[in-house]
Amino acid sequence: MTIKIKNIINAGFVIMILLCPMQTTASGKATLPEDVAQFVEKRDLCDHFRGEEPYDEERRKFLILNMTELCAGTDRLLAELREKYANDAVVTRVLSIYEDNIEPNQ
Repeated sequence: MTIKIKNIINAGFVIMILLCPMQTTASGKATLPEDVAQFVEKRDLCDHFRGEEPYDEERRKFLILNMTELCAGTDRLLAELREKYANDAVVTRVLSIYEDNIEPNQ
């Protein structure tokens, strides 16, 4: 399970790098502000579980547990980050791929 989650995270960052030009450090590595990077990691995992099929009761419970943990608060955080980094074109572009309202009862 841990390997699968790491692969999902790595795939998310590869997609981000391909979709938008990023600021780089002296070593050439792409960088994002820490709060944005943490959001991206959490929300990518949230979106992964949101897209999974609940093919039986055990799987449904597993998905709900993970979505509850990973998705909670991300709508509010996305809005806050978009406002905070409104003048940062790179961050704005990264955040633009995320849906605004994914949490139930919002």
